[in-house]
Amino acid sequence: MITQIPQYRPRTPLLDSIDEPRQLRQLTSEQLPLLAEELRAFLLFSVGQTGGHFGAGLGVVELTLALHYCYQTPDDRLVWDVGHQTYPHKILTGRRERMSTLRQQGGLKGFPARDESVFDTFGVGHSSTSISAALGMALAQQQKDRHTVAIIGDGAMTAGMAFEALNHAAHLRPNMLVVLNDNRMSISENIGGLSNYFARIWASRTYNALREGSKKALKDLPYAMNLAKRTEEHMKGLVSPGTLFEELGFNYIGPIDGHNLPQLLDYFERIKLLKGPQLLHVVTQKGKGYAPAELDPIGYHALSKIEPKTAANNAATSAVKTPITLPKPQKYSQVFGDWLCQMAEQDSRLMAITPAMREGSGMVTFSQRFPKQYFDVAIAEQHSVTFAAGLACEGFKPVVAIYSTFLQRAYDQLIHDVAIQNLDVLFAIDRAGLVGQDGATHAGSFDLSFLRCIPNLLVMAPSDEQEARLLLYTGYHYAGPAAVRYPRGQGTGADTRLPLESLPIGKAVLRRQGERIAMLAFGSMVPVAMVVAETLNATVVDMRFVKPLDQQMILQMAAEHELLVTLEENVIAGGAGSAINEYLLAQGGSPAILNLGLPDQFIEHGQPEDLLADCGLDVEGVLHSIQKRMLLLAVS
Repeated sequence: MITQIPQYRPRTPLLDSIDEPRQLRQLTSEQLPLLAEELRAFLLFSVGQTGGHFGAGLGVVELTLALHYCYQTPDDRLVWDVGHQTYPHKILTGRRERMSTLRQQGGLKGFPARDESVFDTFGVGHSSTSISAALGMALAQQQKDRHTVAIIGDGAMTAGMAFEALNHAAHLRPNMLVVLNDNRMSISENIGGLSNYFARIWASRTYNALREGSKKALKDLPYAMNLAKRTEEHMKGLVSPGTLFEELGFNYIGPIDGHNLPQLLDYFERIKLLKGPQLLHVVTQKGKGYAPAELDPIGYHALSKIEPKTAANNAATSAVKTPITLPKPQKYSQVFGDWLCQMAEQDSRLMAITPAMREGSGMVTFSQRFPKQYFDVAIAEQHSVTFAAGLACEGFKPVVAIYSTFLQRAYDQLIHDVAIQNLDVLFAIDRAGLVGQDGATHAGSFDLSFLRCIPNLLVMAPSDEQEARLLLYTGYHYAGPAAVRYPRGQGTGADTRLPLESLPIGKAVLRRQGERIAMLAFGSMVPVAMVVAETLNATVVDMRFVKPLDQQMILQMAAEHELLVTLEENVIAGGAGSAINEYLLAQGGSPAILNLGLPDQFIEHGQPEDLLADCGLDVEGVLHSIQKRMLLLAVS
């Protein structure tokens, strides 16, 4: 058992001999437990150097080894769900020496990616996609006699998309395997023995041949056929949770110990001989092998970069008195969580909803203080929105806390179930804009574009922490659907102890009066605009509202300035700047306008400040773009 993250690269001679799974399959099965130890130690070291998702990978070391050992990857397809658990897979598939670049700009991605390796059969970031993708691959591979395996966690299995895929697979009945990686369920000693006994039977060709043969023999005797079917289901239901999957048309096998390598190898070899859709239920421990992560799997879901301690810097630190530092600005998720508690104290009708993002959305304290007003609906974004709509129909005040990238999955429900019915639902949209090291799948690049086109919906973007509180309060008291989008990470240090009040709907605020240039900034771009304005002596307007726009302010700025500059941390296409363009064109005139925002491309992983700079949305980039446009205006 490892108790601390190694600061130096551990000795891993067996692992170092493997650059691809073909070499792994040349080892004897007796060598695999030692390889698992080395892989786990290297994983701890490498994630300590870079930061990243942590606990899930530790829990699937044995499972990953067994899959690559038994299946002829990449010809056989392994389809991973979400991707949090794929670091061992990356290490075994030729990327071991590049793990030091993980989640860094230009380095390895934090999730599987088809353009990174032939072993990454499907790119992911959102959960619950693996079974659907594997089903498509299985059908395409039927004539090639290749195996297809989807690996999905128990959390990802809570999403409706997973069950849609299971239902379709049962209808098509391809040869495919779904591995349900259950890292929350423990195996009790006595139940485990009985479960393993039946699992071996269910995975055997003898049992499956007997079952199919019995169906043929009894097909003309309906009563006997029904009795046999009920008996089989009853026996399985006694010792496993597999009845549901059996009813969906899968042959359920398990649960088995996901850390028992000989057992895993045995089952995979047996299952490869079976026909039709199979589901293997394996039980693993998140954070396996690292004591702190085993004790706190939620806290060690991901890990920040570990800075090495040396005798030299320890001595230097002790020789210098610790300076007095001001408290760090609050994270926006913390601001939201505090606001939520404050509102619940005032209004018992408030109902807070999250699709499995309690910690990330800052709702831990709220869930503890107001358990009857808190609902975690699991990884079910679509359900979270329609569930909120149902609450609103009965006079409650639902607040849906959801990441921008995950709201995309509930777009139909947002339109049909909330907006069309003009229901009183507030959406607190976290992680708006670029999120950094998780990359394109997690970036909130599109919400302003897809929200502002929806009738009845109020759309707001705060420029600091206090503005976030005020706009959340405004949206909460607005009679209809409202959305407040705010970025990941810390705010600007604004005072959040000020009183709450509702702001006038659709009214911007003038932050700085200047000349010639007016910057109409939305949300996180307001602080950047304020710095740029000092150099250019420009006017800065904090627009606050994306929908409705402050039309009067826009017309005033257009009349008083030579150039209007719109700034947003959202794609330019269809975004807030486009809304201003549309309005001015509709008025019959169009002054010089410069739209600054995210480009028409997916922004990959890296430090947020570096990514913003690459997009020209840092102070230097914005200043350069404006000066360039002013130069063109001068010569035209």
